Amino acid sequence: MKGLSGSRCCFYMGFLVGTLSLYFLRQVWFEMSMEPDVLGEGQDSSVAALSKKRQASDSNNWRMEGATLINLNHPHHIGEDSSVADELYRKVRILCWVMTGPSNLQTKARHVKATWSRHCNVVVFMSSIDDPDFPTVGLGTGEGRDQLYWKTIRAFHYALEHHGNDADWFLKADDDTFVVVDNLRWVLSNHTPEEPLYFGKRFKPYAKQGYMSGGAGYVLSKEALRRFVEGFKTKVCTHTTSVEDLALGQCLEKMGVLAMDSRDTLQRETFHPFVPEHHLTGKFSKSFWYWSYCYYPIVELSCRGSLYKLYSHVCVADLIYYVYLCLFIGHRVIFFNNIQCSKQASELG
Repeated sequence: MKGLSGSRCCFYMGFLVGTLSLYFLRQVWFEMSMEPDVLGEGQDSSVAALSKKRQASDSNNWRMEGATLINLNHPHHIGEDSSVADELYRKVRILCWVMTGPSNLQTKARHVKATWSRHCNVVVFMSSIDDPDFPTVGLGTGEGRDQLYWKTIRAFHYALEHHGNDADWFLKADDDTFVVVDNLRWVLSNHTPEEPLYFGKRFKPYAKQGYMSGGAGYVLSKEALRRFVEGFKTKVCTHTTSVEDLALGQCLEKMGVLAMDSRDTLQRETFHPFVPEHHLTGKFSKSFWYWSYCYYPIVELSCRGSLYKLYSHVCVADLIYYVYLCLFIGHRVIFFNNIQCSKQASELG
């Protein structure tokens, strides 16, 4: 009966969220259709319109220093006291670097730029080549999965060399990831960046203390970043494999950086390597590799995710704007992990 009750809970929550999603999207469509086409693209999609409106409204919120974006103010949640968030914004400085590529700038990276990255203190989009118009930092690598660790190595070296004094924590995310940066600050505020620490979705094979999933994203303290770079200078660490997350975890372990527990007080994960629907509705097969990789016990089919959710892989751009508008612009949403998107849609990116 307990399982049946849980299934009903998720069904009703899914139905409610689905209904609200349709209402929200209908309202967005209606508002867009009633406004003049100031951008000259005719009947643009609601996603494209939202993206352009966000970027247009943000023209005074960024300061560009080369290919780096410096946020000039902290976005507020409408109608709520933001004093705690503002204080954390000043005290817990986060540099967010986003791994992307030339072919993803307009399909993925621009949506990250227009939404959650605005809550980082410093934002850098790392690509294989420079693009001054976006802008991106060119790392001089190729593209493809076999280049991921080279990109990561060079991106972290760049972050320390150019922005070591601009942030206390250094976050790596992909261009298809959604991050609740304010929640991340809350978690990090209990730690000091002078300690060698890193946080993420913790896997356990091939490293004594485990390592953090690359897809779910991870965060290094300033001291952890310094040690990572030092590891390559002293040749303690090398480019041994293209498996980025494992190689980085093994290097950090050698350099004495601690892999931290990022779960909430109810032992629920806050970093998620898959799209939200998989963590809500998917019963993972016992033969699925995820069971043997997770450092902590898997909590399945939770109708209510952690209130301190930090990361989640997302699917199409619609979901990024829906989550962002609900979390930071409109009414606060606790159950945003219940939003569903199809596997096919996630592959469109």
